[in-house]
Amino acid sequence: MDWHKPIPGSKMSSGRANPDILVFYHYFYPDDVVSARHLTDLATGLSKNGCNVEVMPSNRSCRDNIRYAPLEQLKGVRISRVFRPNWNQASTIGRLLNLIWMLTAWSIAAFKRNPDIIIVGTDPILSVLIALPWKLIRPKTKIVHWCFDLYPDAAIETGLLKREGALTKAINWLCLKAYQRCDAIVDIGECMRQRMPNVQAKQITLTPWALAEPSLPAEIDLTEREKVFGDTRLAILYSGNFGEAHSYQGVIDLARTMRDDAVFAFSVRGNRADELRAAVTAQDHNIRFVEFADEAHLEARLACADIHLVTLNAGWEGVVVPSKFFGALAIGRPVLFDGPRDSAVAQWIQAHHVGWHLDETTREELLNYQHNFDESHAVYQRYFSYRSQLEQWNTLLESL
Repeated sequence: MDWHKPIPGSKMSSGRANPDILVFYHYFYPDDVVSARHLTDLATGLSKNGCNVEVMPSNRSCRDNIRYAPLEQLKGVRISRVFRPNWNQASTIGRLLNLIWMLTAWSIAAFKRNPDIIIVGTDPILSVLIALPWKLIRPKTKIVHWCFDLYPDAAIETGLLKREGALTKAINWLCLKAYQRCDAIVDIGECMRQRMPNVQAKQITLTPWALAEPSLPAEIDLTEREKVFGDTRLAILYSGNFGEAHSYQGVIDLARTMRDDAVFAFSVRGNRADELRAAVTAQDHNIRFVEFADEAHLEARLACADIHLVTLNAGWEGVVVPSKFFGALAIGRPVLFDGPRDSAVAQWIQAHHVGWHLDETTREELLNYQHNFDESHAVYQRYFSYRSQLEQWNTLLESL
């Protein structure tokens, strides 16, 4: 989404004309990590709608160790960056140190700031724990937790924590206490809500929107298609991060049955991208890897495919909800999903008829696909777009 395009939505209509909102998240503008983009869009949208918004991210980028200025303004949003040492976010000890550092800085802020509402995300991990000190120091401040991924569930699935271990139980106990102090908990899929503790807070599903939102289904970019897929009737694309939560074997097996019918392209980065590449053999001539598209080139990349791939490993349903699903629909492309049937993506595909769940009938269904892009785009605009989600955010915050 363009940082500088007009923000949709109406002015806040509550009794207080200009509610003060403080946002806690590790990364923010101009960082290009996807969740930082969503928090930036939310903060600037709320500012446009009449809120006084301040954000307290780290002064370091997610990648490349770029340091940002301590103070900045963006579309009426005040950015007050927290100095943070250069700890490696990719390592376990680095993530733990970052968590402690950011929680400490955000806790100290409670003695200097008195906002009406706090919005806290899930980076660093366990950021929801900020509800404990803030409710103690500022009991009247409303706390909203926007949960992009669940912890310690993600650490359990990666094997870092034992499911019934003492440390896991201690973390779950702390998280429960924090959830109980939240006034609203926002998940990004029904399967996520089912895994969360049942507390008295308002609970609502508000999904992350796509970064590229054309007003009409995007036409196929023929130059980009030739570059990525060559001459093929059916072009299937995976574009985005590839990490612990993502599966690949089912997709590779499907590609091998369609060597003469379709080309599968992967534009990926992440901690399991090399593992994915290693799984592809010389005989898999219809599986390709292309460079990761930067934001300026993203819409053309997404629009060069007929179908988009989304994958999720078993056990990860509700822990994360792949945002690639929303990007595919926004551009007007259906989704081929390889993952658990009880995940939110599988349920949305079935409910809105915007793709396929990978099974033994998928190959024939793909071969018969007639390249209808309008339905996916219409579903996105109605249920998942930035405009629709921002309106629901306004309603939620007004209710608090």
